[in-house]
Amino acid sequence: MSFSVTAFDFNPITRVVFDEGLLGRLGEFVLEYAGGRVLLVSDPGVAAAGHVAVAEQALQDSGLDVFTFLDVEENPTTTHVAAGTAFARGNDIDFIVGLGGGSSMDCAKGINFIYTNGGAMEDYWGVGKAKRDMLPMIAIPTTAGTGSECQSFALIANKDTHQKMACGDKKSACRVALLDPGLTLSQPAGVTIATGLDAISHAVETCATTSRNAESTMFSHEAGRHLFRGFPAVLRDRGDLEARAEMQIGASLAGAAIENSMLGAAHACANPLTARFGVVHGIAVATMLPHVVRFNAAVSVSEYEQLCEVVGWGKTGAESAGEVLAAGLEQLMTEAGVARSLKDHGVTSDAIDTLAEEAAAQWTAGFNPRPVTTDDFRELYQGAM
Repeated sequence: MSFSVTAFDFNPITRVVFDEGLLGRLGEFVLEYAGGRVLLVSDPGVAAAGHVAVAEQALQDSGLDVFTFLDVEENPTTTHVAAGTAFARGNDIDFIVGLGGGSSMDCAKGINFIYTNGGAMEDYWGVGKAKRDMLPMIAIPTTAGTGSECQSFALIANKDTHQKMACGDKKSACRVALLDPGLTLSQPAGVTIATGLDAISHAVETCATTSRNAESTMFSHEAGRHLFRGFPAVLRDRGDLEARAEMQIGASLAGAAIENSMLGAAHACANPLTARFGVVHGIAVATMLPHVVRFNAAVSVSEYEQLCEVVGWGKTGAESAGEVLAAGLEQLMTEAGVARSLKDHGVTSDAIDTLAEEAAAQWTAGFNPRPVTTDDFRELYQGAM
């Protein structure tokens, strides 16, 4: 018997805790999972904001040994993971904490793969390739962006080719995600904008992928409800903790949506832009998203119509849903002061052919609701120039 509803296998394995001041309680959560020697993975920016020191103190106050690894940069590569794994092995750790944005959390997951299963990140490119159990891990996002805390994927770039490898395995999912909205107040304005736009793109793309299902759609819609309400409020007042909470919850829900439905062509377009021109990921995907939405509108009418209604943009009607959504996304970029042209972000027209070829090879392209070819990617990039 066949059903009109897409089949799915929903297995929530990450405990999500939301409250103010959770970072100071980190030790008690680690002890719940019998941690003793903790690898704390973060980056220099998060350390400068004072969050690493709070985490270290919380762990030490609970009688835990903590070993801090800060050699993480934006878009972590296999080099960062290798260095972190060597550091972890030298300290015989039995628990991992990822504190920071998606880069720190993904690097922490990458370290977990290699520390427990050996080999190199390339060995885990794909899904379910780890043979042995991994160490328990807690993720603490200091941004409202990737939603990595609610995903079992580590996104790690090959140091030579810059190809981003999505390495997924349920064993790498975090035991706990601690959502403390106060931590996001330390973000620079540019990071708040880029990560916020990234989270919004997750809600938009996941609602229409070919692998979407009833569970993922629930997460996409609820994420959109929080994000489209919280993002403009944060733009008006960066100190609005209520809006920060909306954004962090929304980003986490969008991460859960990705876990259950994957992403689409906008993310496939964004990765080559980041690798070749250094365009910040959230800005790259936000720049491409309205063009992708218009491209998809022919086949994603009901999905876009539902999302527009859920986020409070009213009943659009089937024929106009894609345009309403795309125009709304462009308006959010304008409100955030983000240029909408690739040219303004340093992208040159002579690279379009290469960008299109690389975008077509991205894994997420295969989940786009409308089949997308290299020629289609070429037109999308040209339209965004």
